[in-house]
Amino acid sequence: MTQLDESARRALAWPGDPQEPVESCTPALARQQYLDGFADIQWPLEDVAEILERHAGTTRLKIWRGRTAPHQQAPALLYIHGGGFVIGAPETHEDICRSLANMAGAVVVSPDYRLAPEHPFPAAIEDCAATLVWMRDQADALGIDPARIVIGGDSAGGNLAAVIALLARDGQVPDVIGQVLIYPVTDQTQATDSYLRYAEGFGLTAAAMRWFRDHYLPDPASGSDWRASPLRATSLAGVAPAVVILAGHDVLFDEGALYAERLSSEAQATSRTWPGQIHGFVSKRRAIPEAQEALEAIATAWRAMDPALTR
Repeated sequence: MTQLDESARRALAWPGDPQEPVESCTPALARQQYLDGFADIQWPLEDVAEILERHAGTTRLKIWRGRTAPHQQAPALLYIHGGGFVIGAPETHEDICRSLANMAGAVVVSPDYRLAPEHPFPAAIEDCAATLVWMRDQADALGIDPARIVIGGDSAGGNLAAVIALLARDGQVPDVIGQVLIYPVTDQTQATDSYLRYAEGFGLTAAAMRWFRDHYLPDPASGSDWRASPLRATSLAGVAPAVVILAGHDVLFDEGALYAERLSSEAQATSRTWPGQIHGFVSKRRAIPEAQEALEAIATAWRAMDPALTR
């Protein structure tokens, strides 16, 4: 088995106030712990040209315009934050959003979608779908090209992004030209071998994933719904081209790799794995320099999805 990268070991041992395992917390405590601790291991936030807050219905949106983004007809990314469907906010993933906005000269929009257990499946999907509709309808005011929107997210956000991309393929939401899936949740059965290999000791644990799932899916039967487990979709044919970013020492590795394989065979996808890395590494740039490589890989794949970026 590939060894952990030294940077991953450094991240796992990162100093800070001790925290309770998420599976021992109430949702409120888990959210507060995450908000209190996320920024310490992230890189300082990059300057961007503009930061806005708007609302799509009742959903708060955070918006960043990259330093080189044009004022009109800019490419756009709808970025959905991770956090197991229970914790997190646009601010917890602002480092990724700002960096990608600058790298692509784009506008990045991130929704503060409703969280479980107060708002279980499929509330988060509904909020993210409504945000995509809002981006299309407000394209002129945002200065974006509605025909150049990419969908993306990490972990639970990668799950939601994959689901929205499938809804777009089926004409249920506006079209997207690509999808960015960073260590996505794709199968809520949690039965792959990586759940055994990396159950403990690598940051995100199997116990934590069960806790997240059970809050998001109070009805266990929902796990077989492709909107909860996109790996269970009958077909991925016709879905937007994807880039899939994976960490080798991650309980989610196997399901992410399986989804990438299906995308490659049924649609179009590129996949990059950092074998010695842990779940969440892209958000840990202060400890993990490989995070920058992953962001650059995403930007490169984004340019391939949007030929206008290469002109």
